[in-house]
Amino acid sequence: MGLRSNVPMPHDPRSSRMIEVIPLKYGTMFKHAFSPVDVFTQFANDILDIDLHIDEVHTEYEYPEPIGFVKSKYDLFAEDKEQRIIVEIQQVKEPDFFDRFLYYHLISLAEQVKGYQAYQFDRTVYTIVLLTSVPRDGSIDFSCAVSDMNPIDEQGRKIGLYPHRLIFLCPRLVNDSTPPKVKKWLSFIEDSLDKKMDENQYSDDLLQGIIERIKKQTLNPELLAEIKDAAAWDIAKARFRQEGIEQGIEQGIELERKKSEQKLAAEKQKLAEEKQKRQQEQIILIKRLSQQGFDPATIATMLDISIETVNEVTGVKF
Repeated sequence: MGLRSNVPMPHDPRSSRMIEVIPLKYGTMFKHAFSPVDVFTQFANDILDIDLHIDEVHTEYEYPEPIGFVKSKYDLFAEDKEQRIIVEIQQVKEPDFFDRFLYYHLISLAEQVKGYQAYQFDRTVYTIVLLTSVPRDGSIDFSCAVSDMNPIDEQGRKIGLYPHRLIFLCPRLVNDSTPPKVKKWLSFIEDSLDKKMDENQYSDDLLQGIIERIKKQTLNPELLAEIKDAAAWDIAKARFRQEGIEQGIEQGIELERKKSEQKLAAEKQKLAEEKQKRQQEQIILIKRLSQQGFDPATIATMLDISIETVNEVTGVKF
């Protein structure tokens, strides 16, 4: 059953009821608001146009057995017998943004293959990535974009082999072409980003429930403290990128300056280590896909790398 439209009905401006909310750009807040089963289910059904049946939504989920050298941790994770849904929330587009979420998406496919005798995937994997800012480099100029791995033949026809999808959403770029079911969610998320919402604009019980969960006055002190740390760290990372390492450290962060400076140094080291691990993981993933029967060209397309890189790892020579 679909949600009723959240488009505000004409009403007397005096009936508006503006409230303070915690923006849904913070991972802590987004997970708090979207982890209830009914909210997650309706969100996934509307975004993906599927029929999802789940009993539980996991936050900060990790697979029991690590795949490769990098342990993937998902903001929100749920699955039923046929479908596996992953939702990631990002405030700032990192340099490895697209590569990282492609990796997350592929790991959730590879994890399902338990042996060489059966390569089929029992569950369709859907990975939804929400970016709540607009990159200045112009690399994202859409509200909704979908990537699949279906090949296109020489006639330009798409061959529907794989149902898996990787979806990128940007609430700040909602436009007239945004699909209606997607638009109502992105508009709702975008409405929260200025920290104020008119709760009388939303008559739907499900959306009212989310508003209640993100009201600033209803949050416990522990959750607010966690959100405050996330906000301070977002500011630190933004300055770190814009002003450079040295200038960013010199200027510091007004909120918890010493703590933020330590995080900046730690993040730089972490990024370097993760880059090295991703390179190692890419090698493992190439070898695993090759062992599963994928040819170099398909592997190169799936991982968005050059075929020369694949051949170098697999030892193929021409």
